[in-house]
Amino acid sequence: MRDIVFTRRSGWIPNVIREDGELKLTLGAGADANHEPRTFTFRIGEAHLAVIREDLARHLLLWSAVLPLCDAAGTRGRLDENAAVAFLDPILLSAPADVDAFFQGIRWDKGRLIAHGADIGLLERGQVCAAMRAATETSDGKRAQEYHANRRRAERGQVLGPLDAAILMYTGQYLHGATVPRRAPDAVDPALLPEVMRVIAAAEQACAGMRIGRDPRRGKRATDKGDWNRMATTAETAVRRARPELVDDAVRTVSFLVCSEAADRSRNTPMEDDEGAAGNPAAFGESARRTILSFTDDKGVEKKWLPDNPRTANAEFWEFVGDRSAADNEVFTIEDEEMGEGIQLHFYADSIARITTVHEGEGGSDPEYRVEYSLVDGISAYRTLVGAFVRGGCAALEQHGSWIPDAAEFERTRRRRDTA
Repeated sequence: MRDIVFTRRSGWIPNVIREDGELKLTLGAGADANHEPRTFTFRIGEAHLAVIREDLARHLLLWSAVLPLCDAAGTRGRLDENAAVAFLDPILLSAPADVDAFFQGIRWDKGRLIAHGADIGLLERGQVCAAMRAATETSDGKRAQEYHANRRRAERGQVLGPLDAAILMYTGQYLHGATVPRRAPDAVDPALLPEVMRVIAAAEQACAGMRIGRDPRRGKRATDKGDWNRMATTAETAVRRARPELVDDAVRTVSFLVCSEAADRSRNTPMEDDEGAAGNPAAFGESARRTILSFTDDKGVEKKWLPDNPRTANAEFWEFVGDRSAADNEVFTIEDEEMGEGIQLHFYADSIARITTVHEGEGGSDPEYRVEYSLVDGISAYRTLVGAFVRGGCAALEQHGSWIPDAAEFERTRRRRDTA
């Protein structure tokens, strides 16, 4: 038999129940292995109930002290009820000075008290009872989030000025630095908004003409890390030049915003337009091609490109890569059977091979091929090589890179590059 004896308006603050004639405090905290909320209970006395009824501050202090015990129980462990019971007299029945001293020796959830209005300065100085004079039953989770965010920044030596804070609020990264940035002008003090916009404009002007292309090796919507890093460096340099007093967090959030928006534009661009925007000549003039191309991956899946296809061979190939590329599928081939040549892209090794038929097989004998290898520097170089092959076959690749016919020599060259 369980009856609720005392509860506050906020359903999260621990309740007092009577179970089989015994008073207990019950609270929800954490989650089990199935992500369902866990409930913990431990016994209390009548004197403890009287304080909990009359003194919100002591009630909240007890809650903040018990929460770490609940965390320690994890997803399936038992609450250390003896430790929880041992908190009752020191927190609920002791003099304020003794309560303050007691909190110096235990773990407690400071964010919980801050969310309920505790004075942060007094909490930091260990005056927990005085800090709770302004406590409220209602909780402001954002206040606790701001406290934890500022504390993490302080640990990294990042002390925000008014403009720093305004920039982070504008991008939505004031509380969570890992959040994808957005533009939220309403979150900024109107007096500071024009200055925030000038900072962002400095980054945008510096990055004008730059773009972040897609990288189909990592999926259909993945973008080029090299392009991202170049744009981020350009944006950060411009912001630091314009406002050298800004902290690193503010500078990085501006570059993150500019790069994220550029990446989104690329992801939402059709592959043909993406190739053209990248300045890839393979996106143009392919209507002159009269031979069929065959695309294959390392799993044996094949796709044909026909000369009457309204889409370019270049766009079709990279879409094929985006659809098929995976950690265990990183070798892709383009073959022109009629011309007797092809290229093989080794994404796992940042290399490429060009293959030409020297002699056709006769009388049941195998054809003779010439295979040459070259190193590749990133997705943009792959795009250039693929585009050149689509336009002019293996001969058009001569000007792109140094081609090594000996596989062992090439492997030594690749290893030297990877260890440099």
